[in-house]
Amino acid sequence: MLKLSVLDQSTAARGQSPDQAIRDTIDLAKHCEDLGYARFWVSEHHDHPSIVGTAPEIVMAAIAQSTDRIRIGSAGVMLPHYAPLKVAEQFRVLEAIAPGRIDLGLGRAPGSDGKTALALNPNAAEDADHFPANVRDLMAWVSGQDLIEGHPFRGVEAHPMFPGSPEVWMLGTSDFGAQVAAHFGIPYCFAHFITDGHGVERALDLYRERYQPSERHPEPQANVCIWALAADTEEEAERLFTSRAHARLMRETGRRGPMESPETLAGYDYTAPEQAWLARYRERAIIGIGDQVLSELSGRAQAYGIDEVVVLTWTYHQADRRRSYELLAAAARKNTEEK
Repeated sequence: MLKLSVLDQSTAARGQSPDQAIRDTIDLAKHCEDLGYARFWVSEHHDHPSIVGTAPEIVMAAIAQSTDRIRIGSAGVMLPHYAPLKVAEQFRVLEAIAPGRIDLGLGRAPGSDGKTALALNPNAAEDADHFPANVRDLMAWVSGQDLIEGHPFRGVEAHPMFPGSPEVWMLGTSDFGAQVAAHFGIPYCFAHFITDGHGVERALDLYRERYQPSERHPEPQANVCIWALAADTEEEAERLFTSRAHARLMRETGRRGPMESPETLAGYDYTAPEQAWLARYRERAIIGIGDQVLSELSGRAQAYGIDEVVVLTWTYHQADRRRSYELLAAAARKNTEEK
């Protein structure tokens, strides 16, 4: 049976205050828990007018207080911005707030441009080069273990100290992240929505081929995060999709900004090259009624050899995003009952 999870990126919408996007994310987490989703992950981006979730660990704490069962995670913490000890402390606190429900998803990409990455950490480029060593140290600290023999910080502990620790995930879109995850024996998530699927099979194959079993994860565990949208009718799905498609086009051409409404975009005057780009993007998109979207996601999962898909959905209106996850969950329940 396909397990469904959620990634929300706290997307800003034209005409709405950006702070509402953060509250919408928290509200959506509770809704998705009630619908039966397995995980709810939040992203980290900086100086990005479209995606305003800059501090996933803070949003996760708020979600932990409004939910009871769903796993809560970062997708991810961009580790080159931070000292591993501080991240370990933050996530051990989160584990104390929501025991057994915290996923620490790690990424190497900046989630921003080079200038912003430098503003966050003047040593960001150097830390990115030392990413595997920083992951090693973070994993030790967050699990309550000591660092390797001879490490200058050996003996330093990440408090609070107690039994239990977050589950560490590696996130990525390249062979590098897959190989780091395999080396440390931790779960891996491929960000399909960033690459539109390019490279996913190779990354998953490398991860499985080079996987070194760990005590917590004796077998490789992988999922894929895919953008998808469900609506009550195919026509409505096409209409709602215009906001996402426009946002991607703007990003591709360096014109970032809040998401536009389908009503505004109905009369938008695209150039011929823009229309061609949008047509190609539509061919790759997974949209439709709930059964159609679930069928497509299930097919991708089977092809990739995974049993969990993390679903990312952008819509201008929060109500449409909530409805999309409702329809997908209903389709999944129906599919399970029929088997």
